[in-house]
Amino acid sequence: MTNLETKQTKNRKLIRFIVFNGIIAAIYIVLTYFLAPISYGPIQARVSETMTIFPIFSANMIPGLAVGCLVSNLLNPENLGPVDIIGGTLATVLAGVVSSIIGKKNKWLGIIPPVLFNGLIVGGYLPFLLFDTVTWKEVVFTMLTVAGGEAAVLVVLGLPLIAVMEKTGLKSKLP
Repeated sequence: MTNLETKQTKNRKLIRFIVFNGIIAAIYIVLTYFLAPISYGPIQARVSETMTIFPIFSANMIPGLAVGCLVSNLLNPENLGPVDIIGGTLATVLAGVVSSIIGKKNKWLGIIPPVLFNGLIVGGYLPFLLFDTVTWKEVVFTMLTVAGGEAAVLVVLGLPLIAVMEKTGLKSKLP
């Protein structure tokens, strides 16, 4: 392979990476924003979080999820500020990295990190942003409801999507 062919191959891979992540971010934003009543708040089930299964197959999908989460939190009708914008995005990135690692060993267990990270991180700070007075019971309740919503989305939509990606070979199409 010549230097020109090598450079063209690298350029194609970079373009593919950017396009895929742009599409993932756009879908995440649209699903979150248009399903806002169930996407934000102490009890939430973000349908867009179904896509957190993608890092199980390719860590290259994490940037698209992170950008999608970041922009979605910027568009939050409640405008919860920097803690939510940064905290939610951090939870998504950490979940993606750990899902990618776990997914190499067991793709089915790869849905656990988004449940844990969102439940602990997002559920941990949301009560302080939403309520005037906060007790430990409200923090635990919010952690459980955020984790529960995440688990419901990933069990109902994420696990079937994993199966479809496995069966159809779509997993090999990811960058």
